[in-house]
Amino acid sequence: MRLVLDEEQRQLREAVRDFLRTASPLPKARQGYDPQVYARLNGELGLSGLIVPEEYGGAGAGMAELAVALEETGAALLPGPFLATAFATIALVSTPDKELLGAIAEGRIAATLGRDTLDHDGAAVSGTLTQVLSGMEADVLVAPARGADGTLLVAVELAGPGVTRTALETLDLTRGQARVALEGAPARVLGPAPEAGDRLCVALAAEQLGVMRAALDAIVAYAKIRVTFGRYIGSYQGVKHKLADMHGKLEQAESIVRYAAWAADESPDELPEAAALAQAYVGRACFEVARDHLLLHGGIGFTWEHDAHLYYKRAKADEVLLGPPRIHRARLANLLEL
Repeated sequence: MRLVLDEEQRQLREAVRDFLRTASPLPKARQGYDPQVYARLNGELGLSGLIVPEEYGGAGAGMAELAVALEETGAALLPGPFLATAFATIALVSTPDKELLGAIAEGRIAATLGRDTLDHDGAAVSGTLTQVLSGMEADVLVAPARGADGTLLVAVELAGPGVTRTALETLDLTRGQARVALEGAPARVLGPAPEAGDRLCVALAAEQLGVMRAALDAIVAYAKIRVTFGRYIGSYQGVKHKLADMHGKLEQAESIVRYAAWAADESPDELPEAAALAQAYVGRACFEVARDHLLLHGGIGFTWEHDAHLYYKRAKADEVLLGPPRIHRARLANLLEL
């Protein structure tokens, strides 16, 4: 088991961090999705192709490397379809569809994953998907579809006929969702629908870890410069205790994410428990750190102009994206036969 990053993974982290620091700082995240930033993210760093096999044009890396990238995009609150494309790619790597994987690896398309099952009839699909992550920005929808041959994974062009997309009003202002209605939409069958839920949980936990780290770093920096009653707020015992609690949650979350990513790559038998643990703990811990980050800023943290609410809203949206923590706690208890 490996719970620390190796040299190549550290280099990847620094490269992504440096890129996002200049290409997508928080003021830019407020402005929403920028296709040019997404194109550069793939053209210069090749991030969407990280886990795409080399024979399909990707880097052939594992979940550990994808987790590193998602941690940094989470810390930057990167707008746009990077997480959605990662979700879709996790499902796609089990299929032999070289064309779609190649397009993702080259950054030519963004994809998203529908988690509800559609109805498949020959070469077309019908059904309605709610809360499709980055559904307005993505080019291709990958989703399971039930038909005469069982449940298959299909791909649908979101700008094609038979597709109606409606943007939803969401809590997270930096990343949108959409309602996607399909009525006889042309679809390409990719193969049997894989069981990708555990890897999705690991990917999301990696993003949540990044949100936690950025929120904690921000409030620690603030505590060193904010003066109240003639003292830096970081010198008050109550603030110190709260920061220590937040740091402890971050340390535990990092160990869990590193373990879950390792299990995804090296120990499939351990992955179900590791994935359930990741969402049972990290999702709630991320929200609590983002909440305390906002509260420790005092009144300024509640204003629209301050960035604290951006972390808070991303953390809350992520906490329930793959189901609330109680669902994952129940699953973990069942897996452990408790």
